[in-house]
Amino acid sequence: MYNHRKSKILLALLPISTLAFLTLSFSPLIKKPKTTETPHIHVHKHIQIPHSACEGTLYPDHCLSTLSAFPDLHFKSLPEIISATVNQTIAEVIASASNCTSIRRKLPILRKLENGALDDCLELFDDTVSELKTALSDLSTKKSASKHHHDLQTLLSGVMTNQYTCHDGLAYIKANILKYIEDGLYNISHHVSNSLAMLNKIPGVKNVSPEYGTPKDGFPTWVSRKDRGLIQSPVNQSMYDLVVAKDGSGNFTTIGEAVAAAPNSSTTRFVIYIKAGSYYENVEVGRRKTMLMFVGDGIGKTLVKGNRNVVDGWTTFRSATVAVVGNGFIAKGITFENYAGPSKHQAVALRSGSDLSAFYQCSFVGYQDTLYVYSFRQFYRECDIYGTIDFIFGNAAVVLQNCNLYARKPNENQQNIFTAQGRDDPNQNTGISILDCKVTAASDLVPVKSSFRTYLGRPWKNYSRTVYLYSYIDDLVNPAGWLEWSGDFALSTLYYGEYRNTGPGSNTSARVSWAGYRVINNSNEATQFSAGNFIQGSEWLPSTTIPYFPYLTPS
Repeated sequence: MYNHRKSKILLALLPISTLAFLTLSFSPLIKKPKTTETPHIHVHKHIQIPHSACEGTLYPDHCLSTLSAFPDLHFKSLPEIISATVNQTIAEVIASASNCTSIRRKLPILRKLENGALDDCLELFDDTVSELKTALSDLSTKKSASKHHHDLQTLLSGVMTNQYTCHDGLAYIKANILKYIEDGLYNISHHVSNSLAMLNKIPGVKNVSPEYGTPKDGFPTWVSRKDRGLIQSPVNQSMYDLVVAKDGSGNFTTIGEAVAAAPNSSTTRFVIYIKAGSYYENVEVGRRKTMLMFVGDGIGKTLVKGNRNVVDGWTTFRSATVAVVGNGFIAKGITFENYAGPSKHQAVALRSGSDLSAFYQCSFVGYQDTLYVYSFRQFYRECDIYGTIDFIFGNAAVVLQNCNLYARKPNENQQNIFTAQGRDDPNQNTGISILDCKVTAASDLVPVKSSFRTYLGRPWKNYSRTVYLYSYIDDLVNPAGWLEWSGDFALSTLYYGEYRNTGPGSNTSARVSWAGYRVINNSNEATQFSAGNFIQGSEWLPSTTIPYFPYLTPS
């Protein structure tokens, strides 16, 4: 659905819309307590013919065609059949990367956006191969059904998002060039979609739910004593591995230098303390920079600023002031800002494709596309998010808990939209859950809020999924609540829900009448979007001083 985003870019420009590429080499950071009651996903029941495996997939002909190349798959287990599909996908990703490289060599001088889009795709292909290899490894191990399923679903959901991201970014490259890459992208995404559908058919996965146990001290097992001290205590420089200070009193004067000095593939927490000050730089925490933590002196004190944007020739992906993809990233007490302004259109402050990432007492400041929750499992607690158009967007499985969402004053003839969620397949485990938050106007919008329409969200992709639960919704929100993307696109396939919200803007009597919108009346339906269920938060989130709660309410 790449063409549905073109309205977000100035017509005078070469438009390009790129989802930030999560670059995640997935390796579980948490070890779930062993139990004897949890069923295992490695089953001995065999599928007699590939037709059985392909039933219920979105692309059954594609599925059967793929499996027909592996005649030995008859009488194989479903995980083995999925593995065969994943192996074929890896081969096609490698071929697509080769095509992309070849096209670049043959093309004349490229415009900045075109060159950036090809860069993004090449990075994406490399990361996708790594992620699919991790999926193969997971399929061959005997993990519990719950853990195995959630991790695989997360991986494959992210891989599919990568392909649509590449396609979105290449949408305005000449058609005769695009076609050489486009077919490969479709094949890859169809393989992954079918794998996701088959994954849900494995016996046992639908009858398990995340565990809610928490250690006596209030922290899950993956949060070490060092991490607990960092979260709970005031700044103590001796607790950090590296210090960044503009005045030269630390190890480095830029954040980028400190990230480069951090170890690769770390299995223990590596902490960078960033002293108060404004740091004008674009920071990338790459795939191999795992278990990294940024600690600042607080919102408005430690600020990371940039102004990259689509109008000036950056892809949405590359516009991020800070981009995080290494697993297990945590940030506390930092402001992430893109100050490009409302006329510059897409301009990302933070892009996260880090699985099991958490942001505590941070702020994200921008206008259009401020917070890019690109993919995988993410959690935001007590954060402030400022923007105008689609300013919380992407295709992560993300929970925002006890956060403040502030709509800013846009340009004339613009409107505010809080969310634009990008789920493009019904089997992806992604969506935006806004729980116990405040949805209101920023100070610059308050005196003129009646002059601008403001909406809770609009559907970026076919199966867009967003919910507001137990949140305060102020009077700036239009009575209809939600906005179309383009005509009737996605209105019957999206999932938009509201549950027990309060405030003058929470009245649902005049809400849209789309088939995919609902006022949630069943607590069981709402509970699937809690932090404990939606992102398996009880297995990995710090609680206590980040007072995280796994259910819909603290008690």
